[in-house]
Order: sequence, then C-alpha cells, then structure tokens
Amino acid sequence: MQLARVRGHVWATRKLDSFEGRKLMVLEPVDEHKQPNGTPLVAVDTVDAGIGDLVFYATSREAAIPFPGSMIPVDATIVGVVDRIDP
Repeated sequence: MQLARVRGHVWATRKLDSFEGRKLMVLEPVDEHKQPNGTPLVAVDTVDAGIGDLVFYATSREAAIPFPGSMIPVDATIVGVVDRIDP
C-alpha cells in the first residue's frame, strides 16, 4: 500500500455497475514526509475520502479485492484514511 493526498474528483456519466455509488478520486502520491512523490493517478474510493485527505491505496490485483466478482477493471483503490503518521 502507498500514501497519497486526495486532490480532486473525476466525474463519470457512466461507469461499471460494480462502481455504482463509489467516487473516482485524483490522488497525488506522497512520501512518509507528505511530500509529493510520483505521478497523479485516479483511484476508486471505498472509504468516503474527501479532497485534502491523506489516504493509503492499493494497486494491481489487490485493488480489486473490495469489489464483487473476479475480473474488475480497477488499477487503484483507496482503502483507508490516515489519521496520523508516527515516526
């Protein structure tokens, strides 16, 4: 899992039935010091994150685990909101 800051929403007029009721969010990957670290990406939100939240997300096969079915076309999924990072 990786850390990211939520930077915005993606609006989709149509999306896969498995994604109904889920938001698509723009993430900016960050390092452990909350500094930008990578290329922005779009992720499906499973935890009701908001813009500005620090979140952790899963990619690859792990990104599809929260969804029913075995062949869900998802590359990244927000799986938690970070309350704090202890050194």
